[in-house]
Amino acid sequence: MKTPFTVDLSDKIVAITGGGGVLMSEFARALAANGAKVALLDLNEEAAKQFAEEIGENAIGIKANCLDKQSIIEAKKIINEKFGKVNFIINGAGGNKATANTDNEYMTPDTEGIKDFFKIEESGLRFVFDLNIVSTFLVTQVFAEDMVKTGGNIINVSSMNAFRPLTKIPAYSAAKAGVSNFTQWLAVHFAPCNIRVNAIAPGFFVTKQNKDLLFNPDGTPTARTGKILAATPMKKFGESSDLIGTLLWLASDEASGFVTGVVVPVDGGFNAYSGV
Repeated sequence: MKTPFTVDLSDKIVAITGGGGVLMSEFARALAANGAKVALLDLNEEAAKQFAEEIGENAIGIKANCLDKQSIIEAKKIINEKFGKVNFIINGAGGNKATANTDNEYMTPDTEGIKDFFKIEESGLRFVFDLNIVSTFLVTQVFAEDMVKTGGNIINVSSMNAFRPLTKIPAYSAAKAGVSNFTQWLAVHFAPCNIRVNAIAPGFFVTKQNKDLLFNPDGTPTARTGKILAATPMKKFGESSDLIGTLLWLASDEASGFVTGVVVPVDGGFNAYSGV
């Protein structure tokens, strides 16, 4: 894989959650291309192992449930045996669920036939918060313990929802705001241990999870896509490659060794645009 620039990550052993997904598998490729050993953790074992096989000998795919601490511990044992102690975590597991969304952008007195705020399912709320917040907490607990004496690097994946909550997805917006806040908390807490903690906040990227919100079955853009692009000064969706430069900068102790506790937007200007 060709990356926008190169850094020396040959001393890095990285655990990447959500490694079977589109964005995190690209993160794994980029880090491995710069010398890191990467472990792709995902509940979808087949996807994780497939991506690891494509990357090569510096990668391993492991089935792991990031909401089950014992499952994370077992994954850690495999990584320790294969590569050694982890000194770099990417908390990429996350996502949304339709049962935690509303159909309407605004509440009105007449919502017959519409899934409004009051019809959001509790199970959906818990799923979204667990997947984004609890997983980040548990994975960091398991892997960062080995980093306290030797130092390390943690990169969380937040979202533009953390800066500006989007309509219809209240649980996901709140959960990602929590990820950003937790990133800052960890950065302060771990600073004496030489563990840096930062986050990347992607803007709008087309993924399997949001494709149905952005495009109609015939491939035409939805009204929501029109709103997104109108509010994005660069007038386009991001590509996974657009995140790699920020990833490598934060991954390199030489390039960003004095950077901790920041949440970096990669959003085509969305967060800066007021609409006027």
